[in-house]
Amino acid sequence: QVRLVESGGGLVQPGGSLRLSCAHSGSDFRFADMGWWRQEPGKQRELVASDIGSTNSTNYADSVKGRFTISRDNAKSTVFLQMNSLKPEDTGVYYCYRYPNQWGQGTQVTVSS
Repeated sequence: QVRLVESGGGLVQPGGSLRLSCAHSGSDFRFADMGWWRQEPGKQRELVASDIGSTNSTNYADSVKGRFTISRDNAKSTVFLQMNSLKPEDTGVYYCYRYPNQWGQGTQVTVSS
């Protein structure tokens, strides 16, 4: 059974950076399609970034392009989300996702002065 555990969230000032990690266990990670989603209070969960395991191609929401980077370490079965130039509107709970239907518990990111 797949297990996803996120870490790295917290409170950061606008313009700051955070790096989220998602430790994957329970199945082969190397070719897994992974993603990061976020959910703001009262809003639907939205896809922020994705990484296709078989090709390592990545995709980003327009709102984070040029600021966020998704990456993976197959040896450690971990996927990362490097978030730079953070804005207050990046605030939310960030969830690690493995296609088609596995989710982590989420980690809170708050961008505020």
